[in-house]
Amino acid sequence: MKPAHTGLAVLVAALWGVNFVVIDIGLAHFPPLLFCALRFLLAALPAIFFVGRPRVAWRWVVGVGLALGVGKFGLLFVGMNAGMPAGLSSLVLQVQAVFTAVIAFAFLRERPRRVRVLGMAVALAGIAVAAVDEGGSGPLGAFALVLVAAAFWGVSNVLTRKATPEAPFAFMVWSSAVPVLPLFALSLLFEGPDRDVAALASLDLPGAGAILYVALVTTLFGFTAWSRLLRRYDASTVAPYSLLVPVFGMSSAAVFLGESVSPLRWCAAALLVGGVALTSRGSAPDPAAQSPQGLKRTHPGLDRARVANSSPAGD
Repeated sequence: MKPAHTGLAVLVAALWGVNFVVIDIGLAHFPPLLFCALRFLLAALPAIFFVGRPRVAWRWVVGVGLALGVGKFGLLFVGMNAGMPAGLSSLVLQVQAVFTAVIAFAFLRERPRRVRVLGMAVALAGIAVAAVDEGGSGPLGAFALVLVAAAFWGVSNVLTRKATPEAPFAFMVWSSAVPVLPLFALSLLFEGPDRDVAALASLDLPGAGAILYVALVTTLFGFTAWSRLLRRYDASTVAPYSLLVPVFGMSSAAVFLGESVSPLRWCAAALLVGGVALTSRGSAPDPAAQSPQGLKRTHPGLDRARVANSSPAGD
């Protein structure tokens, strides 16, 4: 990659890592489901009026919107609100690579290579170590919610791969509009209208800044920049930079939120990041697919669909 593009990849990873600190700040001002709804509302509006409708079936737009917005981020925000540390959340979410591989094998019949299976085993070992560490210092229920959020991210990755959108930015904008009403409805049901109204009435600069950051910086700018890198370079070249997300996430949480990182958590980080690296390496294109015959058999939209599988924030 050119130095400027390398810098852009690192910048996006840093913005996505710091995003977990911003989420923590936002949760101090809003109930989690309301905060998530506002995030996707701002990501969809007014952009949806300026981009064309993605040329994919509506079921993929709705499916990705629900899996990513309600499933992944809804549970992530609820889990962090329940006590899951920001830095650890940025790390645990990376297990989405394992869930994506398992779901793709089950529904797309994509048989993983041996190195990818090894990477999944190493990553799962890291999750086990992180669970042991969290069980001794924090709520396991919140840990489980973030783990399920990573599973929903895997679902959204596979749905995006099936959709193969030609315009990733438009696909993200329209998908962002899908979870807005369900999230508002869930917030009213579980968090209560009084709590929601009070949060909106007391909106201040830090709260507004948190919404703007998670919607515009990490979702629209981050996803667009990542998509452009993936259009210029192979996914196997760009994807490894996603491993910097938990590095920035854990370090920024330590600096800005005062989160301590135990030796056991560093061990979990090493295992999980190493496992995800192996999993990404195991997803490299098959040499047979690079031959003229293989290229003919490859779906022309597959590389574009890898955007979601290579994006650690999906944000």
